[in-house]
Amino acid sequence: MAEPLIDRGVNVEDARSRAADLLSRLQIASTMWALPPATFSGGEQQRVNIARGFIADLPLLLLDEPTASLDTGNKQVVIELIAEKLEVGAAVLGVFHDAEVREMVADRVVFVEDFSPSGHPCAVTGRRFAAPLTFPSTEVRDER
Repeated sequence: MAEPLIDRGVNVEDARSRAADLLSRLQIASTMWALPPATFSGGEQQRVNIARGFIADLPLLLLDEPTASLDTGNKQVVIELIAEKLEVGAAVLGVFHDAEVREMVADRVVFVEDFSPSGHPCAVTGRRFAAPLTFPSTEVRDER
């Protein structure tokens, strides 16, 4: 659990302390910390993975439904962890089907069902992006 920090040069004691803090916040009992991951329930494995993803101070977090299947208490902890990362300037790109969570953490929202690279309205909703999307050229040039 502490390896991402140790790999970045954080001393072992500080890395383990940070890991213990995150695991405790996500309600993973200290009696479980030395057990093999295969002995954890699916929910416990999810919370350990969340802790591992949040342990390092990275400039970008990619999140895919980080609160899905979590109980109310752990859901709130994850929302707090996201807010803490945003406060220190991390960028967060996430998929959130839970509108309540999305509204709590997002400063911009793109609805995937509106995606239309040609600029045409979405066939499902009829909405358009505020600005047309542009993509880099995929043309391959031989510059010999």
